[in-house]
Amino acid sequence: MHSGKQYSLKEFIIWTRRDIYWIFLLAAIPTALFDFFEFKWLAIPWVPIAMIGTAAAFIVGFRNTQTYNRLWKARQIYGSIVNTSRTWGIMAKDFITNSLTSTATEEELHSIRKTLIYRHIAWLTALRFQLREKRAWENMDKPSNKEYQQLYKVLEYETTLETELQKYLSQEELNYIVSKKNRATQIITLQSKHLKELAEKGLLSEFKHVALEDRLKDLFDHQGRCERIKNFPYPRQFASINMFFIRLFVIMLPFGLINEFAKLGEHCVWFTVPFSVIVGWVFNSMERVGESTENPFEGSANDVPITVMSRTIEIDLKDMLDETDLPPAITPINNILM
Repeated sequence: MHSGKQYSLKEFIIWTRRDIYWIFLLAAIPTALFDFFEFKWLAIPWVPIAMIGTAAAFIVGFRNTQTYNRLWKARQIYGSIVNTSRTWGIMAKDFITNSLTSTATEEELHSIRKTLIYRHIAWLTALRFQLREKRAWENMDKPSNKEYQQLYKVLEYETTLETELQKYLSQEELNYIVSKKNRATQIITLQSKHLKELAEKGLLSEFKHVALEDRLKDLFDHQGRCERIKNFPYPRQFASINMFFIRLFVIMLPFGLINEFAKLGEHCVWFTVPFSVIVGWVFNSMERVGESTENPFEGSANDVPITVMSRTIEIDLKDMLDETDLPPAITPINNILM
């Protein structure tokens, strides 16, 4: 997520410069053929190009609206995770108490509360690592995106899940979790098993047990909603037709502009090149913005900042345990928060 006021024009041009190069060539070649070699038949009427441009503008607008909806939905889901996590922390802290049938010491009760809260942080960690896994339809392998990624850090790409989970799970639980495919799901399973054991020991009343299980149900719901966005791409048929229309428009654009600028006088036809680059860049950049927004967990500069939000939750939960050695908040790198 960009945390500054806006992307600078320089950043945007650097990000799209490869597109500018091929748009320039697409405009310069027909213009040179028209002016130097008298290929007058290259000039075509503006009307069909304008019709294609209108269709391209509609489909680009539709795509960008839908991809923004995917991004905003992902942000709402993680906002719900923040709220449910805080609720889990306060319930784990206050619900684990002695009853008539249990005589645990305060140190034992604190250890149980800490285990439940740390295991929840492990769930947050496993979930964000799963959401950062690459998918075939994502765009981070494109040269421009790879280059821009050098300006910020994606923590999930610089360490391993096992290394991170060691901070929150016992060795026995860690070995069990890393042997599973969907690690986040299995961590919630461990939480439910632990709650059952606590209820059997009399450390949880039936009402409190049910209330905590309901929070686990909420976490499963949040996880499933994240997985739906991660594992179901923006429909490929709409993404493909968007690309086809934009490419067709950009290719045909100089052939229509040649005809218009040639009417202005000798050599004015060369105005075709800069104006084709400008108009083509506008349309192509709108398509690129939609493309970079459609996968909100892929590791791009426009992602939902799930690493930052997970760290915020971790700080809050550890603070609830009255710990003083809290991890530092994650700060932007070149205005990018991940």
